This record gives sequence, C-alpha cells and structure tokens, in this order.
Amino acid sequence: MEIFANLDLFTVGLTVTGIGVLGFLVWLTNRRSITNRTFFAFSVITVSWGIINYLNYQTASPMDTLWLLRIVLFFAVLQAFTLFQFIYVFPLEQGNFSKAYKYGLVPLVIFTAILTLTPAVLKEVLEISSTGGATRVRNGVGIGLFGLVSVGLVLDGLLTLYKKIRIAVGVQKSQLKTIAYGVSITFALIIFFNFFLPAFLDNALFIPFGAVFILPLILFTYHAIIQHHFLNVKVITVEVLIMVLAVTSFLDVLISESLIEVLIRVVTFILVLVIGVLLIKGVLKEIKQKNELQVLSIKLKSANEKLKELDQARAEFISVVSHQLRTPPATLKWYLAALLSGDFGKVTAEQLDALQKANITNNNLISLIEDMLNVSRIERGRMEFDFVKGDLNKLIESVIVQLKPPADDKKIGLVYKKPKKSLPEVVMDGEKVKQVVNNLIDNAIKYSKSGSITIELSQTNEQAKVRVTDTGKGIDQKELENIFSKYGRGKDSKKYATGLGLGLYVAKIVIEQHEGKIWVESPGRGKGSTFAFTLPMKVGARAEKKVFNMAQKSNLTKKQPSG
Repeated sequence: MEIFANLDLFTVGLTVTGIGVLGFLVWLTNRRSITNRTFFAFSVITVSWGIINYLNYQTASPMDTLWLLRIVLFFAVLQAFTLFQFIYVFPLEQGNFSKAYKYGLVPLVIFTAILTLTPAVLKEVLEISSTGGATRVRNGVGIGLFGLVSVGLVLDGLLTLYKKIRIAVGVQKSQLKTIAYGVSITFALIIFFNFFLPAFLDNALFIPFGAVFILPLILFTYHAIIQHHFLNVKVITVEVLIMVLAVTSFLDVLISESLIEVLIRVVTFILVLVIGVLLIKGVLKEIKQKNELQVLSIKLKSANEKLKELDQARAEFISVVSHQLRTPPATLKWYLAALLSGDFGKVTAEQLDALQKANITNNNLISLIEDMLNVSRIERGRMEFDFVKGDLNKLIESVIVQLKPPADDKKIGLVYKKPKKSLPEVVMDGEKVKQVVNNLIDNAIKYSKSGSITIELSQTNEQAKVRVTDTGKGIDQKELENIFSKYGRGKDSKKYATGLGLGLYVAKIVIEQHEGKIWVESPGRGKGSTFAFTLPMKVGARAEKKVFNMAQKSNLTKKQPSG
C-alpha cells in the first residue's frame, strides 16, 4: 500500500516538523534568552541533519552519498555541541562563558566539524543498497576525533544535566528530569546506530533513520512543556495549533468543489477561529492568574516572615515586661500575707476585710502575669516541664485552702469529694498542674454568683481524673469549641471577671504535655459547667524533663473529646 511505501518519509517528516516547530516556539517565547536561542539553534541543526539523513538514501551515486554522509557528520558535531550548550546555559537569560569554553571548546568543535567534510573522517562509500544509501563505508583516522568530540559533548551534557537535577527544586526539577529521559534515550540510539555501527563495524545502514531517533527527545520535551510549562511556551503552542487548524480549514474551503461543501467548510473555518480565540484568551487568563498568584505567594511569604519576626519580638517584649511586673505583686503578696497573719500586729475587722480584698486582687494580678509569662514561653519554645512523683490529692487541697477566702466572700461553697481509696502518686510537674487546678477553681468562682463548686478527684483505667463543677453562668454550645484557644472568652465574660483568656489555653498545653486530656461540658447558658482533665498514673513515654515543642501547637485548637 502507498501509505506503507511512504512510511519512512512520514516518520522523518513528522520528526523534522516536530523539532522544527518546537524550536521556533521556544525562540518566539523569549528571543533574548541564551537558553531559548540555543535550543532554537539545536532544532535548526537537527532539522538539517534529519533532512540530509533522508536524502542520503534517496541517491544511488557513490560520490553524492559520500558527500551527504559527510554533511550528516558535520551537522552531528554541531548538534552535539548545541545540545551541550543548551544544558550548560539552562535556565539562564544571559550566557557567561569561560575562556576555556570560548577559546578552547568552540575552536575544537569548529575544527572537528570542518574535518568531517574531508577524507580524514570518511574516505569512501564501499557499498550502496539497491534502493539507495550506503550500507558499508571506509573511515579515516579522524573518525576517532569525531567520536571523541561528539560523544564526549553528549555525555558531558548528560552529566551536567544530572548534576543540575540533584540541586534543582520544585517544577524545575521535574522539567529537567523529563528532558533528561528524552536526551538519554535519543542519544543512546544515535550513538549506537549512527556512530558505533558505522565507525567500528562499517555498517551505515541505519544512518538515514537518524531523524527517527529524535522522536523520544521531542515527545519528552513536549511533555515537559504541557505538564511542567517547560521554557514557558504553553500559550505559543496553543496559538500555533489554532493557526494550523485555521489554515487547514481555509485550504479545505479553497479546494471545495460544490456550493454546499463551501458553506459547510466556511462555517467550520469560522468555528475554528472563534473557538481558537476563546481558547487563547482562556490560556492567557490562566497564565496571568498564575503569575499573579506567584507574585502574591512571594509577597505573602515575605509578609509571613515579617509577622513571625514581629510575633517573636512581641513574645520577647511580653516576657521582659512580665518579669518586671512580677516582682512588685510578689513583694506585695508577702507583706499582705504577713499583715493577714498578724505579724505586724492585730488588725480590725474592717482592715482585715480590706486586706483580704487587696490580697484577692493581687493574686489575680499574679495569676495574669504568670499566664502571660507561660504564653510567652510557649511561643518561644522555652516552656520547660519537670516531671516528678507527687500527691495530686494534697495539691488540690492546697489550692482549695488558697481560694477559700474569695469563695467565702461570694458565699460560694467549695465541696471537695476525695477518692474513697488513696490514689498512688502521679508523675507530673506539680507547679504547673497546681496552676491548672487553681485556674479551673478560680474561674468557677469568678463565673458563679452563688451556689457551690464541687471538686472531685477519682481514678479510672489507670488515669487520675479531676472534675470542677460549678453552678455559674454556663457556656453556650457554640463557644465550647474555642474555649481553650488563645484569648478565647465567652461573649459576656467581662461582666463576671477581667482577664485575657489565656488561662485555659495554658492549661490545655500543660495537660497535653502530661499526655492527658482536658475538656469542658455544659448544658447551656445559666446551667453551670464542668471542666475536667485526666492524667495517666504511669510515667509512659514522658521524660523527667522536657521542653514544649512549638510544632505541637497545631493541635491546640482542636476540641478535646469528653471522657
């Protein structure tokens, strides 16, 4: 069949057209780029090399065949060089070549290319097939230099390419990998069939099919363009595709024989143009949006870095200020304790009432400063935990004694339900767990106007459980999810107590670092609430000392399950 008789012309034509169009598109995308210009030169030389390859086996004249083969070798040297230079300069806009490159490699390539046109590389054609084209040749001594330069450039280019792949990141790494596959396959075929066989076995049978070996490079390069936007030619490819379709449709109109055919093909031509314009607009819009997103991403990254710096500076500032603020109320607490205990003499009932109120206010201030310090330590990754065995029952009792005066002042009873059987000692950071218990009971007092607060300690399934139940304002279901977040406070919390909403945030971190759980339950507004946490009775995976890791903050806003 005629189609199979012309199969060689079809494959060579397809390959030559593919690499030619590809090189032209790359050049159109950025004419000033040394990378794009080098790829264009490589494509032009490859097209010339492919055409000469094809013409070589269309002639039966030994002399014509000899010169065509020499020209094939001439373009093969330039092809290897332009490929090497493309890999060498990618993805630069401007070339920066060393003296060894300009005054050593370039002259060597030129000399070798010219040498291929002389008998020094290819002496004569020994045998021609019946259909044309050499099947056996006689090489000259210069064939070694040709092989050394051509194969050396290709192998050095591949080595450079793989070095670039190792240090590349993101999309550029994917681009280079795809191109590396195409280059490796293509030049492995060319070196074996178009150099090794003719040079060492005097077999030139496959030289005319050299253009077909370029197909892997073309296919992988187009894949890199479509999949990874290689050399940024996506929009140009679409434009050329639409142009080809439009020209083909218009030619159909010209060769139409009847009026109906003309009308149908005119409509087809118009549809191709309209759809093509819309498609090009869509691609341009997509590229514009992508570029804008990239710019925004860079700006956002920069802003994020600045925010991190500001946040770190803020944390440092809070830490310094908190430390400075910590000393006066601590000193005041010592004097108030001395006054209340009568160390400075007997005080009247009126004075005692005033001192107790001052002591409550001072303790609230100390608690607030401690919360700020803890948050600052958390944000800077400097919150340390010292795990030792401790009596959780005694810890709770000490907190209740400390908070009884403010509870009595509001006529709120504190009911402590101890476990029926003594609990074993718990491995914990006593000071921090005490702060958690203090925070939960203190909050219950603040957010209750009357009634009672029940503190319960129990043990279930190798865990110690602490529950603090009040008859206060309760919590709306919508607010439960954010109650342990930083600055998380209810809508009307300011009516009951002042604060920043840091206590529960710190409590959650402390309990989680103890490998425990903390949660809240509430039937709703005005129906009270229960805050509870568990601590494992066993040491588990906890070390005796550890520092809170900032990477763990990602889980801090998640709602804890009740248990």
